[in-house]
Amino acid sequence: QVQLVESGGGLVQSGGSLRVSCTASGRTFSTYAMGWFRQAPGKERECVAAISRGGGSTYAADSVKGRFTISRDNAKNTVYLQMNSLKPEDTAVYYCAAHRTVSTGSYYRQPPAYDYWGQGTQVTVSS
Repeated sequence: QVQLVESGGGLVQSGGSLRVSCTASGRTFSTYAMGWFRQAPGKERECVAAISRGGGSTYAADSVKGRFTISRDNAKNTVYLQMNSLKPEDTAVYYCAAHRTVSTGSYYRQPPAYDYWGQGTQVTVSS
């Protein structure tokens, strides 16, 4: 069982930056590929970024490419999402998720692939 706790959300003006973090419990964090998802009211949950177990492979959705960066620190059991040049359309609840895998180089973009989810953190971008 893995528990994921997000932090760092909040209110920011358009064009600003924010970093959200997700810390996992337990000693097996490095065996999990991680993902950041977001869900706005009335919309489906979408993957904005994902990262492999070791951090060597990453994915960013087209809508955030060049603005958002996912990274992880396995020694701290933490995955980060650095968000720059934020836009009002980035407003959503952001969730981190973990998928246990033996593959060291794979990331996953589909929500059903993930085994554990955090409770979410609200990010609001004002215009």
